[in-house]
Amino acid sequence: MILHTPTDTLITYKAQLTAELTENILPFWMTHTVDRVHGGFYGAVTNDLHIDNEAPRTAVLCARVLWTYAAAYRHFGHAPYLQMAQWAYAYLTQTFLDAQHGGLYWSVNRQGAPVMDRKHHYAQAFGIYGLTEYYRATQEPQSLALAQELFWLLEQHAADPLYGGYSESSGRQWQPIADMRLSDKDLNSYKSMNTMLHILEAYTNLLRVWKNPHLRRQHRALITAFLQQIIDLDSHHCQLFFDRQWRSLSVNISYGHDIEASWLLWEAAALHDDARLQAQVRETAVKMATAVYQEALDDDGSLFYEGSPQGLVDMGKAWWVQAEAVVGFYNAYQLSGQPHFAQAAWRCWEYIQANLVDRTHGDWYKHLHRDGAPDHAVYKAGPWECPYHHSRACLEMLTRLQQTA
Repeated sequence: MILHTPTDTLITYKAQLTAELTENILPFWMTHTVDRVHGGFYGAVTNDLHIDNEAPRTAVLCARVLWTYAAAYRHFGHAPYLQMAQWAYAYLTQTFLDAQHGGLYWSVNRQGAPVMDRKHHYAQAFGIYGLTEYYRATQEPQSLALAQELFWLLEQHAADPLYGGYSESSGRQWQPIADMRLSDKDLNSYKSMNTMLHILEAYTNLLRVWKNPHLRRQHRALITAFLQQIIDLDSHHCQLFFDRQWRSLSVNISYGHDIEASWLLWEAAALHDDARLQAQVRETAVKMATAVYQEALDDDGSLFYEGSPQGLVDMGKAWWVQAEAVVGFYNAYQLSGQPHFAQAAWRCWEYIQANLVDRTHGDWYKHLHRDGAPDHAVYKAGPWECPYHHSRACLEMLTRLQQTA
């Protein structure tokens, strides 16, 4: 496929991506978030670097830090990245892992005692994702064994043998619970696109290093669930919440998840030697990116947060949405050859550089109002505010640009 971005422009973007990752994002998290007294990472850090160590620490954040620095070490071979990954690995396995019932607690306090001991399946997925990446970086066999253990726990307690897909959450002993919400902002539903997407992402990474037949079948079944149940065939948006039988419970549209799902689905399909499946996913990914391009782009190149069939619902600018837009649009460009997707990717990157990057305190603001003002009520580092989306965007783009060199 002929790609249309000039070589000198690609060189410029490679330099920007490398500098952003190695001179800003990764050093920030190594410098400002590591708790050398209690272990692990501070509960939260504000935009002006105030530490809130009373905020609970989540397994999701720890696993995302683990993924980020293991992936950075694999890419750059820089020893301090390995040390950061080792720190996160130790904290995840020694503090969040439930030695009695298996799986990862949702959150702990700074002393390491569980605050919320349920086993949300989203958190187990990120455990698999981070542990697998750590294995890819270090070949540590225990890391792979733990990822496999989490996989089998999900297959035993979360996989729906009747209707397919995965349920949202279990109690500490893997028993059913009434309130399965991922957060207070979410519906209390049996299944959600978000949890399913990140189980798919985790299984993709695990399948790279473990050619287990059951994993391969379930991985493919998840791709099929997106194609047949989760993505609306008319609008090409992901439906967000479902009952057990896949009846949709919400009409809202998450543009960030749509563009993220478009490239994660392609990444997943590429692991299957099936031309028909890949053709279907390729077509779907481009249609999803087209829908986001047509409906969610602001005049400045950034993506709005959320919409509905009636129009925009939330015009704020979240860091993770912009990071995923860069990769998702560029992925659509690589799949289709349509240059407007590449232009959209780079316009969003330029928006990030001009608005989201915190030139004073480091890293990125995690949420901006539409006028570009930072939302200081949102942590820079916290239970959800992590280094994985924007680090991954930089790493993904560097890899993709290298492949086109």
